Amino acid sequence: MKIKTAFVCNDCGADYGKWQGQCGECNAWNTLSEVRLGGGSSASRQPAKFGGYAGGSASDVKKLHEIAVEDLPRINSGMEELDRVLGGGLVPGSAILIGGHPGAGKSTLLLQVLCHLAKQVSCLYVTGEESLQQVAMRAKRLKLPTDQLQMLSETSVETICSTAEKLKPKVLVMDSIQVMHLADISSAPGSVSQVRESAALLTRFAKQTNTVLIMAGHVTKDGALAGPKVLEHIIDCSVMLESTDDSRYRTLRSQKNRFGAVNELGVFAMTEEGLREVKNPSAIFLSRADEIGAGSVVMVVWEGTRPLLVEIQALVDESHVNNPRRVAVGLDQNRLAMLLAVLHRHGGLMMGDQDVFVNVVGGVKVQETSADLALLLAVVSSFRNKPLPRDMVILGEVGLSGEIRPVPFGQERIKEAVKHGFKKAIVPAGNAPREKIPGMEVIAVKKLQEALTAIESG
Repeated sequence: MKIKTAFVCNDCGADYGKWQGQCGECNAWNTLSEVRLGGGSSASRQPAKFGGYAGGSASDVKKLHEIAVEDLPRINSGMEELDRVLGGGLVPGSAILIGGHPGAGKSTLLLQVLCHLAKQVSCLYVTGEESLQQVAMRAKRLKLPTDQLQMLSETSVETICSTAEKLKPKVLVMDSIQVMHLADISSAPGSVSQVRESAALLTRFAKQTNTVLIMAGHVTKDGALAGPKVLEHIIDCSVMLESTDDSRYRTLRSQKNRFGAVNELGVFAMTEEGLREVKNPSAIFLSRADEIGAGSVVMVVWEGTRPLLVEIQALVDESHVNNPRRVAVGLDQNRLAMLLAVLHRHGGLMMGDQDVFVNVVGGVKVQETSADLALLLAVVSSFRNKPLPRDMVILGEVGLSGEIRPVPFGQERIKEAVKHGFKKAIVPAGNAPREKIPGMEVIAVKKLQEALTAIESG
């Protein structure tokens, strides 16, 4: 029988019957790869015991109200920060993908979790990149309990599923999905077809056997998960372990989660004994100097289900080039340019001849608009060389007409600032508390000009 093939875009997952230079869906060039759809021997075309569709009939169809709904008990991983990111723990039958750059700590995190989890439930750790001796040496160095964890060094997905079917583990870890392969697919491990089909088969196995499947994944130089885009659609939860070259801290951020909040953040510290949880992330991001200089202010951002206090710094300096620079680290650079235009139009401060540099301390990436007002007031503080009060926090979104818009969870953000000893807050009028908060002076503003007046008088 002739082997059927298709050409799939690595970026968006669109498929075509023949090769073409540009993807018609996402307009990317040279991203189409050949994928084998079927063929081979008759034995290879038979559906797998755990992955096929044989046996389906009209009697299997049910109405929605007839389906019994049961609350699946989650499995605690033993790490509160990981459980927070996953939405409360490991859900039986779910497929989780953990991505990260080489050296970020993916294998270390998974090994730590499984060594402690193996005391409660049956676990199987499959390593395809390292030998069993290398994993054992790491576990010994991290001083982990190793007497209960089952290990397997294998890259064949069929063999792994057959072994797991006999051992029946509650948690199955694949390190990593890029080295796994299926015998029926002729392409090399790591190719689009191998990664997609291997992940699909493993996910079907996990759902039919009610096993928690955790797959480690590599990322490209751009920071995106390596492999086809459809891989993110197959799994239930996608989290990214991020690190910076000069920091010992690691952030675990949820990018997709069918069982919890998206953009939830967990913070870990890399130590000699592995990753350790940081229960109070605001404390590490607020390690400020004894004497606060101009251009520094603390803002309260919302990460997943909790507030996080971080410091934002701005530096405004006279430009010596024709096109003044606008550099933002941890923030959207286009939004910085837009906010500077708002400051000129509605605040009366023109910085067309100034270089503006903005940095979020600690390597945190702020993706929400609640940092707008803090950013602008930090820029004004640096421009006027006037430090802002050390015990002040600022939050609020700035509109194009100069209005200060309220942000979600405003009350919770203010209360978090009080816990850390802050005594003054500039917030949108829509977030002003109805009752006075003990120990906190709240300045509610509606326009950008009111916020500028508040820091002048403060």
